Amino acid sequence: MSDMTFSEMVLSSDNIVFFGGAGVSTESGIPDFRGSGGLYTNSTAKILPEVILSHDYLYAHPREFYSYYRANMLYPNAKPNACHIALARLEKMGKLKAVITQNIDGLHQKAGSRNVIELHGSSLKNYCVKCGKKYNLDYILSCDGVPKCEDCGGFVRPDVVMYGEGLDSYAIEAAVRAVSECDMLIVGGTSLTAYPAAGFVNYYQGDKLVIINRDPTPFDSHAQMVIRRPIAEVFSDII
Repeated sequence: MSDMTFSEMVLSSDNIVFFGGAGVSTESGIPDFRGSGGLYTNSTAKILPEVILSHDYLYAHPREFYSYYRANMLYPNAKPNACHIALARLEKMGKLKAVITQNIDGLHQKAGSRNVIELHGSSLKNYCVKCGKKYNLDYILSCDGVPKCEDCGGFVRPDVVMYGEGLDSYAIEAAVRAVSECDMLIVGGTSLTAYPAAGFVNYYQGDKLVIINRDPTPFDSHAQMVIRRPIAEVFSDII
């Protein structure tokens, strides 16, 4: 374990990468889907969320998919919390080089972060499956039932990685490169159990690995610092 505080570690680093999961956005009012009270533990749907939010279900039952997706996955009024804001400021200072996120809410960009690697895509981006025309979240929210393309009539889907779909190869390459080159890796709000994303930590070669998570992770023993406090509270100390 390090003798430095978290703030001292941050101030002494010039190439920081942040790797975050659902726990980053819980303090913005977006549930950790696998946590207590989350979508996967509190679901009353007759069909499992993993089935509804899958590639096959989306294309076979788009109306049912969108009914569930709008009700459970979209949070257009969510605001960035202290973690999002602090990371954006660290980037402006030239200290933070990349944010790698498993979230699809776009809150890092709303806070001002520019170099954001979205492993699972973004609910703010959508496209027609026929012609590729792009649509924003407002269009999805304004449509009843299945959103249709204004140009060709094809259905519009979220630019989000569904169950049964692979992660974008460019996002994976960018994440691996960022982690392997950074001098400080901060992991926050993720249990580090979902692969391939959890495997990114193995590419870190430095001696400033900090894990901020409510529960233990498989990588805690490798970290120089493990913090169990709420992530927004931790980052509010360095804003």
